[in-house]
Amino acid sequence: MERTASFAGLDLLASSVLVLDGQGCIRYANAAAEDLLKTSLKSLSNQKMADLFMNGQELQHLFEQALEYQFADKRQDLILERAGHEPLQVHSIFTVLDNSDTPVLIELRENVQQIKQDREDRMLDHSQANKELIRNLAHEIKNPLGGIRGAAQLLEMELPERHAKELREYTQVIIKEADRLQTLVDRLLAPHRLPHIVGDVNIHEVCERVRSLIMAEFPLGLTIQRDYDLSIPDFRGDVEQLIQSVLNIAHNAAQALAERIELGDAELIFKTRVVRQVTIAKIRYRLALDLHIIDNGPGISADIVDRIFFPLVSGRDGGSGLGLTLAQTFVQQHLGVIECESRPGVTDFRVLIPLP
Repeated sequence: MERTASFAGLDLLASSVLVLDGQGCIRYANAAAEDLLKTSLKSLSNQKMADLFMNGQELQHLFEQALEYQFADKRQDLILERAGHEPLQVHSIFTVLDNSDTPVLIELRENVQQIKQDREDRMLDHSQANKELIRNLAHEIKNPLGGIRGAAQLLEMELPERHAKELREYTQVIIKEADRLQTLVDRLLAPHRLPHIVGDVNIHEVCERVRSLIMAEFPLGLTIQRDYDLSIPDFRGDVEQLIQSVLNIAHNAAQALAERIELGDAELIFKTRVVRQVTIAKIRYRLALDLHIIDNGPGISADIVDRIFFPLVSGRDGGSGLGLTLAQTFVQQHLGVIECESRPGVTDFRVLIPLP
């Protein structure tokens, strides 16, 4: 079906629009609808709207109500399931038209807030499961490590004098590797410790402390811009944990900017704002801190972007994969959450923490 002049204006809309005939078949779909449904207008034309989805009976019911003039327009949130595709979470608006050929218009808007909430719920569920797994695994590793190290020390003491020097190299390898694993285990267990030094936290003092640390390590080729809302109030928290969280994010970003640092145009931005009526972990807060740490690096690989807060997941050779896990856990202990959006040229970590 060709795009007709009578519907051409609908292509200018950002929301998806479908126009149906009296049998519920699609007579027109604007460009946004083609994009949403991943299908061309030619393929959509004359298909029954309800047949596009596995649970299309709900759409059919609303369409029949529209034909019977039970409403002039009706709004409803829907989850539309399609074979081979992610479910579409949309806010639908059914409108009755004064036109016998095309009596019903449907507008579909992606329910961004619901999608965001579902993603956050999944992240929290995964985070909790990972915490339990890592904690149990760390305890299982920690117990025998002490025995291995102690045995190596005793063995070193019993080495015969004439071979002590060369054999001590082997016992020292065992002791040093046991110490290294012990440090790793301690880092795995660290996120489970609750904030222990609670006081008034000024987020800009946190950012300035992190800024000075990053600039000391990367003095050339990196610029850190500050965009602060100085009206943000202090809040109760563990300042050391929050410094560590922001530092882990900023340090990862600085390392990802290695090529741009060599070119001299690497940039980090610390941006603070207040957001109102925000939902975090299914709880509604009147006010929240909205801290953004933005870099102009290459972006996070699509392979790991959904798993970057999982333990031992790293996008850098030699990385431990614990920095962002620690950051997320420390922020969650302040009833907040860290989100991330990334594409080549811009990576934005967003830290949300409720304010009094």
